[in-house]
Amino acid sequence: MAILELKPASACAYDLVALGEVMLRLDPGEGRIRSARQFRVWEGGGEYNVARGLRRCFGLRTAVCTALTDNEVGRLVEDCILQGGVDTALVRWAPFDGVGRAVRNGLNFTERGFGIRGAVGVSDRGHTAAAQLKPGDFDWADLFGRRGVRWLHTGGIFAALSETTAALALEAVQAARRHGTVVSYDLNYRPSLWKSVGGKPRAQAVNREIARHVDVMLGNEEDFTACLGVEVEGADPNLSRIDVDAFQRMMARAVAAFPNFKVVATTLRAVKSATRNDWGALCWAEGRCHRATARPDLEILDRVGGGDSFASGLIYGWMTFGDAQRAVEYGAAHGALAMTTPGDTSMASLADVERLVQGGGARVQR
Repeated sequence: MAILELKPASACAYDLVALGEVMLRLDPGEGRIRSARQFRVWEGGGEYNVARGLRRCFGLRTAVCTALTDNEVGRLVEDCILQGGVDTALVRWAPFDGVGRAVRNGLNFTERGFGIRGAVGVSDRGHTAAAQLKPGDFDWADLFGRRGVRWLHTGGIFAALSETTAALALEAVQAARRHGTVVSYDLNYRPSLWKSVGGKPRAQAVNREIARHVDVMLGNEEDFTACLGVEVEGADPNLSRIDVDAFQRMMARAVAAFPNFKVVATTLRAVKSATRNDWGALCWAEGRCHRATARPDLEILDRVGGGDSFASGLIYGWMTFGDAQRAVEYGAAHGALAMTTPGDTSMASLADVERLVQGGGARVQR
């Protein structure tokens, strides 16, 4: 029997649907937010980035469940989503009040960092349309039951936005499981999102409840500790080295605490500087830990979204091959490639990913 029992593609309208907020990212390029005079704009969001990677790089059919405010900024975000090929049919539009007192679109100012200067993110996302989403806003019985979805992806960023988004995430994963849709969840702990609503204790209460309905759990060492209470003994708190044994023990404890987890995966990152990291990944399935090819001294242009691109590559690997080793290799390769280009989302092609998985280097392609 397959580890993950996926519905046939022919019986489903979508290969994957993501549930999460999509913000407008404002990027000062090589400069800093505080002194910028111009910004380049991208769309981005932890859950959405996975759907976009699966559509744009891997050619799968994806959609996003989110909400936007119906003004020029919201329509700009929509235009970015459309360019990424993700279906916007499930987007809910909130009327704009002319000022943004009641509802608005989220903004995310992000510095890439360089050398000894780390990346910096400054979110401006209070009172957004997505944060006001609540249970009952989406017809899950129609989506998962009548239309069909092979895979649902959501995560801890969306769950942290408000009490109602946490409840909606729980409603979604429960509905997906009832209809035989595989569920993945990226813990994505963000202290800034939780600090004013209860901190780590609240993060654990929310995420542990959702985790009981998840098939594929994703996260790094901080995520598992902060969100699930699963400690990583022996790991370097400064992320300057990778202790693979410590990560394997963490994953085994996570599966023991949540026996519904069929797959647990994590990226491995040792931060030497903002632009040079050791990079790798692990995937736990059927009592075994599979390690992707290590990439020491990976040169990075923009680290934001690397974990999301790992997730989309991993999901593609499971959907296509049903094999843990191949899945983690595709995830690690896609995540590495995504960090060589600007923006939250991947600009890699399937050929790029497969070339890297097969051991290809950086020689010029002509």
